[in-house]
Amino acid sequence: MKWLLCYLAGMSLLAFLLCGIDKGKARKGRWRIPEKTLFLVSGLGGAWGFLLGMFCFHHKTRRWSFRILIPLFSLLWLAACAFLLWKGLPF
Repeated sequence: MKWLLCYLAGMSLLAFLLCGIDKGKARKGRWRIPEKTLFLVSGLGGAWGFLLGMFCFHHKTRRWSFRILIPLFSLLWLAACAFLLWKGLPF
């Protein structure tokens, strides 16, 4: 379980940082991080960090795709971890 929690924490930190960087670039009118990249990092375990970033930076909060998919990814990862704990599988 320790390695999975470290992985999720790392991905969440990455997603949080990407959210902040993208918000900063949006304010300055500069090149942005592609939405595909933001969704990919979130789907691969960084959803909780991106969700936190959405609220801290007020970023991507108007886009329905982010308002639906990021919480969904968060719940899926939570369900996956709960399932592994319930089954007693070493992760």
